[in-house]
Amino acid sequence: MTDTNGNGANPAAGGAPALNALVQYLKDFSFENPNAPNSLGPQEKAPDISIQVNVNARQLAPTDFEVSLTLDAKAGEGAGLLFKLDLEYGGVFRLINIPEEQVGPIVMIECPRLLFPFVRQIVADATRDGGFPPLYIDPIDFVALYQQKASQAAAAQA
Repeated sequence: MTDTNGNGANPAAGGAPALNALVQYLKDFSFENPNAPNSLGPQEKAPDISIQVNVNARQLAPTDFEVSLTLDAKAGEGAGLLFKLDLEYGGVFRLINIPEEQVGPIVMIECPRLLFPFVRQIVADATRDGGFPPLYIDPIDFVALYQQKASQAAAAQA
């Protein structure tokens, strides 16, 4: 008799590689509309919108990782600030039979890629519900973000 996990695969037996999303959740969320209702009227020009994205991960168990996608967005600046949005969306992922050298890229690229559509929808709904046109975020190149973080980590070690 062999031990198996819930999907019938035996991780110790060297079965097929698998990436499973165990759970997804909204970890932290804030939407500020500080100048409402004055900010909700027609604008003379389109506001400057800035978006910052970051990916963090931590290992929970030998095969389980928590991955969080943080996003900070704002429209306008100073007294002309229309809105500010802070979001952290997370998920727990199980990696089975993944070669050790591929774990980092899968956790930092593929997992956030799976979370992104949900983050995009939350941002669009929040900005629309805040009285503005929905903010649809363009797709994010998680490969470039991963490479940027890797080069920053290498520079910090040097």
